Amino acid sequence: MNDSQPHFLLIINGKSAGNPALREAVEEQREAGMPITVRSTWEGGDAALFAEQACDMGITHVIACGGDGTVNEVVNGLMRVAHDKRPALGVVPLGSANDFATSTGLPLEPSPALAEAMILSAYPVDVVRVTAEANNKTVVQYYVNMTTGGFGAEITSSTPKTLKRLLGGGAYSLMGALKAWRHRSYRGTLHWGDKEQDVSLLLLALGNGRQSGGGQVLAPRAKLDDGRLDVLLVKDFSSVTELPTLISELQSFPSDGQYVRYFTATELTVTTQKDDPAWPLTLDGEMCQYDRFCVEVVPLALHVLLPEGCSLLSANDRH
Repeated sequence: MNDSQPHFLLIINGKSAGNPALREAVEEQREAGMPITVRSTWEGGDAALFAEQACDMGITHVIACGGDGTVNEVVNGLMRVAHDKRPALGVVPLGSANDFATSTGLPLEPSPALAEAMILSAYPVDVVRVTAEANNKTVVQYYVNMTTGGFGAEITSSTPKTLKRLLGGGAYSLMGALKAWRHRSYRGTLHWGDKEQDVSLLLLALGNGRQSGGGQVLAPRAKLDDGRLDVLLVKDFSSVTELPTLISELQSFPSDGQYVRYFTATELTVTTQKDDPAWPLTLDGEMCQYDRFCVEVVPLALHVLLPEGCSLLSANDRH
């Protein structure tokens, strides 16, 4: 990370470029003497490109202004920059879910969020690399918060954006309840460490952070800087009479329950069952489908502007 005089680049999701509160916040910070450059996205890939180019512009801090998808794209751009030149990441949440900002305790309104980004300390956090295969092509992507697979990914991608705005996190629960009656199994083989397991899952969650889908806590014990991936497996059920047990286990996250299994790993590989459809995945809110994917932690790969005392940092763990 560059330690020279701070220079901030705001990468704004084009859909939010006209946000009056954000415009006012930018002017306020500029009048206070903060050196801020603004770039607005036009199409997919712009945010990653702007982030990748930031170092050549003398930028020390890249602020992602948008939802979790914008944050994800900026992270992918920053990961293309050499580690010792990589600018720090900040977040001004403007999306419908804002899971990363919410879980880390960042302000959720543009003015206080931008003001905090100007003064917060940058902490080193892990980034998760996903190496995936689909249609005989290999894709490498990164995320900082969470990937969900199977049913969870379908909920996130199928919840109408209008409904998300109206109901917030409740939209995901509502859609989940509606879809639970006609879900299908996601079958495959998991490999981690020296272990292998054939599974038929309702949900897979791979957390660097703790929540996804607009407030659904799926990795309650996750830390951003512990070098570990928090893995949640929710096994399929055959009858609605089994739902009370499943729901109860989702409140306690047992290490090896009847339907829920929760553990940590440094990497995990998923291979879908032959002739089954590719698994739907969401990487920090962005939807994709893969036949086979490997998820691995890249320790302390990125500096992120976070509140002092953030509960997702190991140093602040009171236990």
